[in-house]
Amino acid sequence: MTGFVMYYDSAFMNETLQGYCNQHRIEWTRSRAYRKNDQAWVEQKNGAVVRRLAGYGRLSGLAAAAALQHLYENARLYVNFFQPSFKLASKQRDGAVVHKRYHPPLTPYQRLLASERIDETVKQGLCERFAALDPVALLTTIRAAQRELSSLSNRDTGAVGSPDQPQYLTAFATAWHSDYRAPKERRKNTTKHWWRNRADPFADSWPLVAGWLTAEPNLAASELLMRLRQRLPDLYPTGAQLRTLQRRVRAWRAERARQLVFAAISTTEAAKTMTIGSAR
Repeated sequence: MTGFVMYYDSAFMNETLQGYCNQHRIEWTRSRAYRKNDQAWVEQKNGAVVRRLAGYGRLSGLAAAAALQHLYENARLYVNFFQPSFKLASKQRDGAVVHKRYHPPLTPYQRLLASERIDETVKQGLCERFAALDPVALLTTIRAAQRELSSLSNRDTGAVGSPDQPQYLTAFATAWHSDYRAPKERRKNTTKHWWRNRADPFADSWPLVAGWLTAEPNLAASELLMRLRQRLPDLYPTGAQLRTLQRRVRAWRAERARQLVFAAISTTEAAKTMTIGSAR
């Protein structure tokens, strides 16, 4: 069996997927021959499917991965068996006007049953799977998974609607993404950047730097980095971490200034309390 896999992001096409494709004899290719615009068809699913289904919050951890997997498992069944879609049949240009004609809307499940290239055994298995599914139960599970993802996200993406809404049964075909709003139509909540994109280059040497700053608070970051290069040449061979060290030193001085201010306020309040007590 030979197929095609489109390469569009190293975060998705990793060594695990490469081993799977080699094991199942799936051919690797960037896109179809003479179809370089396939890239756009793949990337559009990030907004049309992924963001619309899971939201825009940042997810991290095993619990979020498990909830996301549970959501996709049920959404896959709902979309493939109960969500009809249009497919373009023909396109004709008349000057600046383009006339498009579409096939009647069908679900992927119905298209597989109508295909002559699908084995009858496979079609029988699909029919049995379809008979065992309940679209309302699938939507309820999808909504519960979305609420769980919203609680695990570090950004509130908006409340997920309840399946008890009056319009739920009358419009269940699109109820699972009816709460979606495009990014331009909503105000994004600002979230503090608490995660690191790369390893901290001063994680091991910061106690040494903090000692130098405590002894000489007016030392510049360039002087501190020069001392580090002399003391630890293997860790800092080029001195390219100057900007990072400047930010760390600025944060350290701001914290020390805050401590001094609050210490002075505490001392003043204590003196006032003692003065009032002695006056009484």
